[in-house]
Amino acid sequence: MARRFTRQAFHDLVWSKPTTQLAKEFAMSDVALHKICRKHGIPTPPVGWWAKQAAGKAVRRTPLPDAQDEAEIVIAGADLTATDVALAGARENARVLASSGTVSSAAAMHPAIGRTLAALRKARPSAQGLVATEGGDHIRCTISPASIDRLADFLPALLSAAAVQGFDLETAEGGVRFRSTTETVTVSISEALDRTPHVKTDAEKAREAAWTKKREESRRRNSWSFLVDDRPVFPEWDYAPSGKLGLELEQVWTRARTGPRRAFRDGKTQTLESMVADIAVGLAVLAIAKTEERLRQEAWKRDYQEEQARREQAARAARVDERRRGALDAILADMDSLDRMRRLMTGLRSEQTSEPDRRVAAFLAWADAEVERRSAGLSADGLEARFRREGLFGDDDDRDSGGHRWM
Repeated sequence: MARRFTRQAFHDLVWSKPTTQLAKEFAMSDVALHKICRKHGIPTPPVGWWAKQAAGKAVRRTPLPDAQDEAEIVIAGADLTATDVALAGARENARVLASSGTVSSAAAMHPAIGRTLAALRKARPSAQGLVATEGGDHIRCTISPASIDRLADFLPALLSAAAVQGFDLETAEGGVRFRSTTETVTVSISEALDRTPHVKTDAEKAREAAWTKKREESRRRNSWSFLVDDRPVFPEWDYAPSGKLGLELEQVWTRARTGPRRAFRDGKTQTLESMVADIAVGLAVLAIAKTEERLRQEAWKRDYQEEQARREQAARAARVDERRRGALDAILADMDSLDRMRRLMTGLRSEQTSEPDRRVAAFLAWADAEVERRSAGLSADGLEARFRREGLFGDDDDRDSGGHRWM
């Protein structure tokens, strides 16, 4: 829960103990504490001041200068949840910003807050006594009618504290949400229910008595109907609004086992109203976490797509090489076949007599034409036409091989 000080009280505190010790009590770095002091024009003890005091030497405090704005100094509560360095730095920066308190210009009733309150006042309570707004141009809320006036004070205060962190409200498809210059965060407010053992109403007691009487009459008549288990069922518990409100920021999944704080609830000594600065800090930290996760996902997707492209390129090169080797083997086979044809024809002609066989002569004539055709196909022009026809040794090398999808 946030701690609040006047400038004079904070000045007295800073000069009452070393900054490093005071920073530990606030669960922040001494650098952040010095930033808060500079932000509010509060002088701090110079280097060596505490050593001189411990040695008994005369030292004097630097008096607190006047300031145009004597607004209180807010030290937001520390979230000790284990987190990475970037989020820890973001939280500390947000706590420094939160020390300024609220932005007065943001305290006016925002239209989205007005619409939400009006919708809650018009809503019909559920069986558990709650009214709700969700989506559209409303803030997501589920509370009792008795808590609406409290919400009317809390929401403007929260918006004012969030404005210090650079947030405003915007209406989106899923409902009203907080938005900074770089990120959006949705919120929801709900009221807890008290559970008490159910006490039967007079009507329920009458139903149970009527069932008992009917069962006894069936037993006296020896009717089998009394064996039917139709006892009326009543709830075991009664639920009623507790008046305790809670606020939740949207879920953001991070690599860490525990993410930024996202739940704030009324407790024994704290209320949502007393935690507006803490909630605003949590809002800022969660927005940073959301941005980091989005960038991480984008980087992972980019790396995945690049790896997929590399695999596809390697697979394409392998497919192209395989087809080219196949084409070479086919060409060499054609050359070998052409050479054997020529040797066959030479042998047949050497065996011819003055009156060659008519069919062998016809074969040789046909074979001459076939050799000429095959020779033309193995010439540079013939191979060019063949490669174009088969989609080889060009940009269309793998046109017939089909794409591969790597997962």
